[in-house]
Amino acid sequence: MQQLDDDKAENILNIPLSGKSPMADAMIVASGRSARHVSALADHVARKLKEAGASQVRIEGLPNADWVLIDAGDVIVHIFRPEVREFYNLERIWGPEATHTPRAAAN
Repeated sequence: MQQLDDDKAENILNIPLSGKSPMADAMIVASGRSARHVSALADHVARKLKEAGASQVRIEGLPNADWVLIDAGDVIVHIFRPEVREFYNLERIWGPEATHTPRAAAN
């Protein structure tokens, strides 16, 4: 997403979800340098999505801004502070190498 790049988000990753999940077509994961940067990134992305015609943009996590989730229907955007992103490691779960077997079957 161009807005994240323009606002100096770090480690921007676009993960196609087609065939992996019915919840969205794509997931974007990015990092901000601080809670304030994460909050500003989320605000700008949400505005751009609304300007682009996304009718239902929902935002979770803005008060703390450690991890902000923006759900725009077909696209889900996760913006993290770096240490929080490393802890949750969504890339491992949803990235191209991830296998999506149910947790019980993997044990």
